[in-house]
Amino acid sequence: MSTPSSAADHTPLAEYSREDLGTFLDEQRTAYEELKGAGLKLDLTRGKPSTEQLDLAAGLLDLPTTPTSPSGVDTRNYGGLEGLGELRAIFAELLGVDLDQIVAGGNSSLTMMHDVLVGLRLHGGVTSERPWVREEQVTFICPVPGYDRHYTMLAHHGIDMVTVPMLDDGPDVAACRELVKDPSVKGMWIVPTYANPAGSVVTQEVAAELASMPAAAPDFTIFWDNAYALHHLTEDETKSADILSLCAAAGHPHRAVMFASTSKITFAGAGVAFLASSTENVRWYLSHQQFASIGPDKVNHLRHLEFFGDADGVRAHMARHRASLAPKFAAVQEALSGLEGLGIAEWTRPTGGYFVSLDVVPGTATRVVELAKEAGIALTPAGASFPYGEDPDDTNIRLAPSFPPLAEVRTAMTGVATCVALAAAEKLARDAGTSD
Repeated sequence: MSTPSSAADHTPLAEYSREDLGTFLDEQRTAYEELKGAGLKLDLTRGKPSTEQLDLAAGLLDLPTTPTSPSGVDTRNYGGLEGLGELRAIFAELLGVDLDQIVAGGNSSLTMMHDVLVGLRLHGGVTSERPWVREEQVTFICPVPGYDRHYTMLAHHGIDMVTVPMLDDGPDVAACRELVKDPSVKGMWIVPTYANPAGSVVTQEVAAELASMPAAAPDFTIFWDNAYALHHLTEDETKSADILSLCAAAGHPHRAVMFASTSKITFAGAGVAFLASSTENVRWYLSHQQFASIGPDKVNHLRHLEFFGDADGVRAHMARHRASLAPKFAAVQEALSGLEGLGIAEWTRPTGGYFVSLDVVPGTATRVVELAKEAGIALTPAGASFPYGEDPDDTNIRLAPSFPPLAEVRTAMTGVATCVALAAAEKLARDAGTSD
């Protein structure tokens, strides 16, 4: 199997003569039959840490060495709803917040997001006039492409979604500014650092605009899902925008709620999640959480505290993750480079995070995914990065290279490039009236 060699002449496929297009199509059909004949069974669907990455945290299984925290807390007992103070201090430093602004919880930041959303719906927030459930309509701004679980959570609760483009420096601020003039627009999702799936990074300037823009809803809330803040793919580590300070300076101190976790740092099923916001929002969160929990898993908090030691320990651990992940992302870029010049695909070149966002010829993303599936390569469904799973242009595919071994990533991505080329050639041939 090989990536399309015709890309070397840098002639866009749309400019090929009918004869050359027919030849290219035949070449891709032949390559695709080879691909199917290889009997592959590969999976690039979800951004899970690999076994190699999980093994980096194997030392957790022998911890903690004592049930008592450095400050004397018996972690085996009830209490401490805000989480173990020493671990909160480490991640307060890493996330750039004050200690009284951060809560350490269970293993899932998604659960914390859901709890905040449900709390706002049932009770309203610090600046709410009424619970959201009593509003005639609740709408969220959703930058696209974006994280599918954010959208399915909103859909599950009957919350309307409106999209804005996710640009290289963050969400389209002008579009957001217009949308928040509508009082029904109550919230916004953002993955600010190495966004899922585009790899975009919200700049301090864009974050300042989002923090300061006038909103008709007094309780407009930014769900700042900083899931990949520490997941750098290069030694040039991007710093996250300081959204909490920006909101406070703009006179909207309660506007943003930040989420993060160690799910892709230690164990995905046994990490620690964090929530950070204004002290008033933290008190609001805990005031409702007290009816759902008597305290988080502080033994796991202590385990993580002993494993990391301090913030520098986390940074050193993430450098080991980088050594595992970076070659896989390089393999994605190498495979897709065979499409350069053909004008049939564009893709991101992230410097962190877990995904590559691939845009193919409009109207062919679903076909690419189908072709890949028939060849034994599982991809995330086309449109998954859009609300309701509906990409109006049928152009975007999220690639997740983290989980498979490097050799499988190389094989799978070579196959994906073949599927992209074949789907594009099929569509252009159909449009030209030259397909079989």
